[in-house]
Amino acid sequence: MTTILEIDLGPLLPAFPEFVAGIVLFGIIYYVMAKVVVPRFEETYAERAAEIQGGIEKAEMAQAEAAEALERYRDQLAGAREEASTIREEAKTQGAQILAEMRTQAQSEADRILATAKMQIEAERVQAVQSLRTEVGGLATDLAGKIVGESLDDDERARRTVDRFIAELESSSGERV
Repeated sequence: MTTILEIDLGPLLPAFPEFVAGIVLFGIIYYVMAKVVVPRFEETYAERAAEIQGGIEKAEMAQAEAAEALERYRDQLAGAREEASTIREEAKTQGAQILAEMRTQAQSEADRILATAKMQIEAERVQAVQSLRTEVGGLATDLAGKIVGESLDDDERARRTVDRFIAELESSSGERV
């Protein structure tokens, strides 16, 4: 009788001592791989996964910050445009007010100059009338004295005569116009 150990199964089945040595070596290699190599691979894989995840999170945070900064920039830009529009409107309003004030001042200055000129003209007219009355009165008194043949040295009588003469002149010049 032959035992299993003695049966020759051909080239596929190794010899028993080689088989046992192969299983022992496989166990040692498996143990070393399971205790040393695989944990290091797992550790490296976990580190890289954490770095990648951290990078993704950092990128997402940076993208969120960039979006927030862009929104703030747009808000600031809109605010600046609104403020510029407000400033332009205020400047236009102030310009219109200044122009209106300047026109008002110019008109009041023109009115003041016109009033002053009228007063001055009136004063000069009164002075001219007074001067004419004096001169015409003197001439009229002399002429009337020569015509009447009596002296009109009485001031009151001379004044009445001059006033009457001037009134007649004014009324005759008023009728011509």
